[in-house]
Order: sequence, then C-alpha cells, then structure tokens
Amino acid sequence: MVAPLRLATRGSALARWQAEHVASRLGRSGVETTLVFVETTGDLRRDVPLSQLGGQGVFVKEVEAAVLEGRADAAVHSAKDLQSTTAPGLVLAAVPERGDPRDALVGSSLASLRTGALVATGSVRRRAQLAWLRPDLTFTGLRGNMDTRVAKVDQPGGPAAVVVAATALVRLGWTERIAEYLEPSVMIPQVAQGALAIECRDGDDATRAALAPIEDGASRMAVNEERAFLAELGGGCDLPVGAYATVANGVVDLTGLLCSLDGRVRLVARGSSGRAVARELLDEAGGRALLDELAPTS
Repeated sequence: MVAPLRLATRGSALARWQAEHVASRLGRSGVETTLVFVETTGDLRRDVPLSQLGGQGVFVKEVEAAVLEGRADAAVHSAKDLQSTTAPGLVLAAVPERGDPRDALVGSSLASLRTGALVATGSVRRRAQLAWLRPDLTFTGLRGNMDTRVAKVDQPGGPAAVVVAATALVRLGWTERIAEYLEPSVMIPQVAQGALAIECRDGDDATRAALAPIEDGASRMAVNEERAFLAELGGGCDLPVGAYATVANGVVDLTGLLCSLDGRVRLVARGSSGRAVARELLDEAGGRALLDELAPTS
C-alpha cells in the first residue's frame, strides 16, 4: 500500500482551503493525501509589520522546513509568499491553474473614498500604487488572517477600505465583500499573486511525479517570468514592486513595476522576459538609483 502524500500547510482558513484544493485535485489523479499543519512566525507575530519580520517569506520558511526535515513530502504555498529564488534543497514542483491575480478593495471603491480617507494595507506595493493614484489618501498597516482584515472596515473608527488579494476572497466565498476589483492596468499585482506553488525536496522524483498532473503550463510560465523579474531586481517580495504576466500561444507579455515607498515615483516597463523587463527598469528608467534609496541602512 502506498503511503499518502503528506502536504505541509499553514493552518489559516485560506491556507487550509488551498491545501485541500490541491489535495482534491491530486485525488482526481488517484493520489491519496494527508495534511500536515505548521504554525509560522508570520502567524504568531501578527502585531509586527511584515516588512519588519522579513516580508511575506515569514509565512513559508517553517512550512518549507517541514519538507526539508522529512515531516512532509510537499508544501502548499500562496506563490506570492515565496522568495524570488527557491530555497536550497527544494524545487518548485507544480504550479496549478492560476486564480484571480487582481487586488480588491473592501469597504469602498477607489472613486468613492473621500479626501483624506484611511485605507489599510500591509503591502508597500499596494500602498505605493494607491498613493500614486490618490495622493490625498492616508494609510495604516494591516495584519492578521483574512477574516480579521476584512472585519476592520466594520469596526467603529476603522479604515474606510482595506486592500486584499481578490483570489483570497473568492476562495473563501466572500466575493460579496468586494467593493471594487482593481484591474492590473490600475494596480499591478504582486509577483505570482493568485497562483499556488507546491514545493518538494530536490531529487524526490516520486513526489514530483505524483504532483505532475496538477501542473498548468501557462500558469507556470507566467509565475516563472514574474519571479525572474523579482530575482533580477535583487530583492524579496517585500519591496514596492509588482509584475503581471499573461501567456498567449506560448508567448509571455509581462508588465513590471518599481515604486518609491511614498508612491511619488512609479516606473513601469513591459516585455516578454521578466529579467529583461527588470533590467530595463534598472538601467534605462532610473530604477537602480531608486533601489539604492530603498536599501536598508546598517
């Protein structure tokens, strides 16, 4: 009897949905699975801004450790939480069909926000782009699970709107809370937003073979190019950068973004290669000087 494939995941409602979705997809291919729940630093320290903890990567390290240490065979992540390069000893084994890549406003549409309205977001990318679009807005941080974030707009004295990933609300069945979808032409998404990523140990051919049926070629191409864009910039997913790629007939069309933290500088380039788009931003659009300004000082 073949042992079930052990899938490591965080324990939040959204992470559980994602892992169960992957398990269901694998089940259709005859692969039996079981879930291994892991509590991460990002889950435990909800009072600290993500940028201070090390960005979205704090949600994946302990989950990856469960695979590296043999407590699980594969890890299910929101692809946007991954660093731009895969951790040593692991391989990105499967990228299923991508969900909605857009950001979404809860509480109010962008045009309906009054001058000086308070918007909550834990993302420097979202904040910078909103500040570019609406320099009259004010901002506050946002942490916690999705239900905690969405509930902020219902609290007395709370923000007029919060910004979250649309796909999270879709997966949780909360689309009625969406006041406005922010199209990529308005707000460029985070690298790999809306996609899932399943990692396994490098060299574990049996697990890679078991995961192969849920791979989506177009989604993989888009995610690979967006991550290549981020890697070429030399930063993690906590920078005010974004990238969105579409794939048609095997051809990639990627738009990349680099902003100043205050949103006053917004650099955009477009092309078929994530690395080439990043180099254009760095070398031709003044992005290298901007990145130097964003680099932490010792």
